[in-house]
Amino acid sequence: MSQQPWDAPRAVEPIDATVHLPGSKSLTNRYLVLAALAAGPSRLRAPLRSRDTLLMGRALVSLGTRIADVPGESPFGADWQITPGALRGPATVDCGLAGTVMRFLPAAAALARGPVAFDGDERARHRPMAPIVTALRDLGVEITDGGTGHLPFTVHGTGGVRGGTVRLDASASSQFVSALLLVGARFETGITVEHVGPAIPSEPHVVMTVEVLRDAGVVVDDTVPSCWRVEPGPMSGLDMQVEPDLSNAAAFLAAAVVTGGKVLVPGWPQRTTQAGDALRDILDTMGAEVTLTPQGLTVQGTGELFGLDVDLHAAGELTPVVAALAALAEAPSRLRGIAHLRGHETDRLAALATEINRLGGDVTQTEDGLIIRPRPLGPGDFTAYDDHRMATAGAVLGLRVPGVRVDDIGTTAKTLPGFEDLWEAMLSGEAADAANR
Repeated sequence: MSQQPWDAPRAVEPIDATVHLPGSKSLTNRYLVLAALAAGPSRLRAPLRSRDTLLMGRALVSLGTRIADVPGESPFGADWQITPGALRGPATVDCGLAGTVMRFLPAAAALARGPVAFDGDERARHRPMAPIVTALRDLGVEITDGGTGHLPFTVHGTGGVRGGTVRLDASASSQFVSALLLVGARFETGITVEHVGPAIPSEPHVVMTVEVLRDAGVVVDDTVPSCWRVEPGPMSGLDMQVEPDLSNAAAFLAAAVVTGGKVLVPGWPQRTTQAGDALRDILDTMGAEVTLTPQGLTVQGTGELFGLDVDLHAAGELTPVVAALAALAEAPSRLRGIAHLRGHETDRLAALATEINRLGGDVTQTEDGLIIRPRPLGPGDFTAYDDHRMATAGAVLGLRVPGVRVDDIGTTAKTLPGFEDLWEAMLSGEAADAANR
């Protein structure tokens, strides 16, 4: 994904744009896993086609699932018809930097017959994996990893898993819980997952997992805090319309705030489990006018940009864009509850502090977050660290700060292919047509 540095465009006037966004990465990859384990075929309407979701699709195909393009109504490409097949190895899974692939699929691979090898990008080898590896071993799954608890490793599937109760510390990522819940109905006795440890980050993603399981007819008991019981039984095929990715909307809605303009994101759901929905309250607190109607979400900048004190534990993926806004605000901000971001695509807390300070900012790391004191920013290079969220934060800063150069804007293809074109179209007022390019 490496490319020439990207000169982040500066906004010369308030923007007024409609930005159509493709489907949610989190939902698309959960639906793909469920469809591969279902008792019959599924159809995903308006799925996201990005690096993360294509890696998930290719991995499932290598395990015996069939995925075919079928005509649909989305401007972003065809729908997907998914036909499950018996899971089998030998297979090799390229995880890239996708947390959903590296954490969801080892649990699914335990149901395959034969070895399934997992590896990914160099940075992926540093992301936390030990909780899911240990949990699967506790369930009787053989995994060889050289004793590292990280990628690369091989899951030696035997065609089935007995199931039972497993206890794990998911304080580094909610994906460890979701991984086990997604496959639990296929275990002989189901599964009970108990989280032991500090609070789970991004917990709305676990709620999302429970909801999509119920969509597939799976019985899930989540009445006890930090404990989930999935009953054994068949999963039904799905016919699902994938919601727009609300976290990917963050940079575009932030652009309305930074420029004092207006951005409409059509199709914003009235009810959702996506953590990105927290943007509505965050941007309102920072001084924007935020309006949700059946047509979508509109954010109107007011010319004011307030600092804020916010706990982002449940929506940590929004941190880079919120930090960029805070660096441009009129008063200091404190972002809390996000120590787990040190284990994402990069150490996002260190990366944000380094890159904003490189432009002349004043960002200090705390034990669980960042303190951001606004200072005049100037031109300079902004490193993305192969992290799509970092790249979009650089784009937001560039709207107001001249001469910001993002080293690899192409890394946004992880969850939003064509980000640069959509960004340019938004600035020119043509974003309503960008989806059809």
